[in-house]
Amino acid sequence: MTKIYKTADEIDFKTEDAAPMPVPNRVLMIKPTYFDVTYVINPHMENQIGRVDKKQAYAEWQLLVDGFRKIGFDINILEGQKGLPDMVFSANQSLPYCNENGDRRVIMSIMHTKERREEVPHIEKWFRRNGYEIHHLDKNKVTDFEGMGDGIWHFKRQILWGGYGHRTSLNAYTEISKIFDVPVLALELVDERYYHLDTCFCSLDEESVLIYPGAFSDTGLNMIYKMYKHVIEAGSYEAEKLFAVNAVCPDGKNVLIQRGSSKVNKKLHDHGFIVHEFDTNEFIKSGGSVFCMKQMIW
Repeated sequence: MTKIYKTADEIDFKTEDAAPMPVPNRVLMIKPTYFDVTYVINPHMENQIGRVDKKQAYAEWQLLVDGFRKIGFDINILEGQKGLPDMVFSANQSLPYCNENGDRRVIMSIMHTKERREEVPHIEKWFRRNGYEIHHLDKNKVTDFEGMGDGIWHFKRQILWGGYGHRTSLNAYTEISKIFDVPVLALELVDERYYHLDTCFCSLDEESVLIYPGAFSDTGLNMIYKMYKHVIEAGSYEAEKLFAVNAVCPDGKNVLIQRGSSKVNKKLHDHGFIVHEFDTNEFIKSGGSVFCMKQMIW
């Protein structure tokens, strides 16, 4: 089912019509040995150069690693690389995929900014060592694509939600849809503070999603509301300052989220989710939180 959908009226299938996708059972994380804010490539990094407490950042990262282990996930840890301070945000360099037969593939990113482009080969080496079929987008056709920062799988379904407008080009999804043979629901991001889809869209389970509505056009919101029975909306303060929507629900039950997002947490509890809070304050200085700091893999 290869097609790009850009409006709710175009969507001609239901979630249950899409092929199933197994839930990832592993997590890829990258040590923050060299994490820092040394340049500005998003609004959250402004005035943060040189202000990262590296010891605190490592402690925050380790607690998140432990959090994934406690809910039953195997952790694969890759060393960071000197000169690549944002490599710790392991959701961005790739888009992994697995079908119901267990075939594992991955599309490598074309990073939007020159500061992050050298991260991708290091991640590609890991996927090669671990038996993934590697794919690259045609750089003559696609200018940028930032992995699961913008491409987010619908829980348990081979449906890709694709953010575009800041770090990923819309035309990237034409090629991605063909490579994986999946439909892509394309969402335009309209606020530079929410430069990746993962800052404003968190897939929870097959029927539930957490979003910050101000990051989307009305067209995009209509698509989201058409495909989800339960749409949980975060307020502007928790979305922007606490990165509440940059949470992750890896198993359809447990939500790992930045500490202090009390209003969002109540809504999640009310919908039956188990909330686990973590401090990621040092990483927020660079524009990332829980979702950014991991890559779900099979």
